[in-house]
Amino acid sequence: MPHEDPTVDGKEMIALAREAIQGAFAGLEPGYVECPAFFARRAATFVTLTQGGALRGCIGSLEAHLTLGEDIQRNAIDAAFKDPRFPPLTAQELDRIDIEISVLSRPRPVGFASRDELLGRLRPGVDGLILEANGHRGTFLPQVWEQLPTPQEFVSHLVRKAGLPAGYWDDSVRIWRYTVKAFS
Repeated sequence: MPHEDPTVDGKEMIALAREAIQGAFAGLEPGYVECPAFFARRAATFVTLTQGGALRGCIGSLEAHLTLGEDIQRNAIDAAFKDPRFPPLTAQELDRIDIEISVLSRPRPVGFASRDELLGRLRPGVDGLILEANGHRGTFLPQVWEQLPTPQEFVSHLVRKAGLPAGYWDDSVRIWRYTVKAFS
């Protein structure tokens, strides 16, 4: 799990993400918002935008290379304007989007000798996964288990998300797992 900090307030994280997106409409760069001290620690986050329950953008970091505040702001702006699956968010949509922030634990490698062994080691609803094989990479947050509840479905869709053919599996496949603390 991510480092637990009793001063971390999910409402402040959501407000920071929304303020960063609002600032981007005004031409401001990430980092213009003053952040409380707990935002200074390094953390990896994903920012997910939904509208009426439907995905509207999702961008994140798998490794903690920025402060929590910087990562939230950058990922919020990228989810709003740079997710290639969606057109850029409009100012009129801003009040209608819901924001979820996932703070990731450090990814840990998962050892396995076969696809079946991997499937047996997964913890539905808990594990986020990173799959890497032959220069391709993809990830699913633990929240994706809600749509893909079995390990077989989860891994099969992750293989395709990574840009590999359906059913792909060989010795080049590497898996890391992580958990999240989600705020919405």
